[in-house]
Amino acid sequence: MATTAQTITRTALGGILLFTGIAHLSFARRGFQVAVPDWVPGDPDTTVVASGAVEIALGSAMLLSRRRRRLAGRLVAAFLVAVLPGNVTQWTHHRSAPGLDTEMKRFGRLFLQPVLVMLALWSTRD
Repeated sequence: MATTAQTITRTALGGILLFTGIAHLSFARRGFQVAVPDWVPGDPDTTVVASGAVEIALGSAMLLSRRRRRLAGRLVAAFLVAVLPGNVTQWTHHRSAPGLDTEMKRFGRLFLQPVLVMLALWSTRD
């Protein structure tokens, strides 16, 4: 059975993923395109839309899943690892994105990613 802290953390992560996914598909869509590394094939907009859709699905799973909660956490953790190259690209190429408009913010974001991965795994375990 999940603790209150796990439930709060899981709910917060789910909400963040939902919000960020919606942002990818709407008001911040163009801004997120700068995070797509140059080596990713195809159009950066397609990557942003696809990642937004995945974030909405994963956020929903974090919020709604009961029996497959652990799977949801593992998928969120894997997604967060998969998008890390975008965070590195933003920092190394000095590219601003929504909320990441300084070198210090972009650099600090790199250290947030492993914390989010650990929280996704911890908040969904029994």
